Amino acid sequence: MSQEIQYKKPNHLPFQRVIAFVGILLFIAKLIAWKITLSDAIFSDAMESIVNIISAFLGLYSLYLAAKPRDREHPYGHGKVEFITSGIEGALIIIAGILIISQSTINLIKGNTVSNLDSGMVIVFMTGVVNYVMGWLSYRKGAKENSLVLMASGKHLQTDTLSTLGIIAGLSMVYITHWLWLDSVIALGFALYIIWVGYKIVRKSLGGIMDESDEDLLKKIVFILETHRHIEWIDVHNMKIQQYGANLHIDAHITLPWYYSLREAHGEMEKAIILLAHHLDRQVEFNFHMDDCKPISCSVCQISDCPAREFPFVKRVEWTIENVSKVKKHSLQEEFNSSSEKN
Repeated sequence: MSQEIQYKKPNHLPFQRVIAFVGILLFIAKLIAWKITLSDAIFSDAMESIVNIISAFLGLYSLYLAAKPRDREHPYGHGKVEFITSGIEGALIIIAGILIISQSTINLIKGNTVSNLDSGMVIVFMTGVVNYVMGWLSYRKGAKENSLVLMASGKHLQTDTLSTLGIIAGLSMVYITHWLWLDSVIALGFALYIIWVGYKIVRKSLGGIMDESDEDLLKKIVFILETHRHIEWIDVHNMKIQQYGANLHIDAHITLPWYYSLREAHGEMEKAIILLAHHLDRQVEFNFHMDDCKPISCSVCQISDCPAREFPFVKRVEWTIENVSKVKKHSLQEEFNSSSEKN
């Protein structure tokens, strides 16, 4: 049984346009700060702003594609593009970090003149405040509406703010001590930090492209089913989840009494689907397959008045991410094997 629960897709494009426009303004401000100070640390902050701008426009493009309906060539829709653009964003952050290391190392060796730090720090501080506000709004909106692009942009902008504050703190030391070499050292430390941030974004994007299991999401789905389970649902197994941008595709097998009519079985599967769709509050496509119960299911089946029971009920099996993900139907033998492996 395949069924899709539709929700009105939120339009992220206007907000992403604002992020792109603000990014351009902040980049110009940081360039001005760098020109009047010639600081490596401020140069590194400006370099990351270039990444912010490119990422914002990549995000616009990916949101445009993700919003397109599925077609013949893309039967699951275009949501996967969000993972690709997020990966590109992470790669650009890493490249920016490498360029900052190169520039800072040269200036550390040859020496660099830094001036007007007080004015430069004021400008950079103001850009940091704006960045943080935009990052907080973007991440909050992305988390609420399950948009990887907005979450990645928000995380990037917030990280940019924290690094900006670190740069200002370091430049304050340069301003007080007049140790000009410290400016390049600060830029090097900042570069290593943003390379690490870029790596984490790339890693998450690759996980999404390769359909890496999202344990937190699976745990949430299993909790919903376990909390609201019906005794007619003897077990749920072979569950797999794929994410296409903000959309989900859930495959699972549900074991029902073998003597149920097609209409009764369809009704029980529909109850499980509606339950999940109600609690997940996002666009989900379900592909539920009905399995008929076997004699091994009797010991875990809670139907007290079952007319076809061959063995007595022994124990209620709690559904967990481990047994729901397994290919086989649930049985006490499976429970015994799992307990033995843990011990």
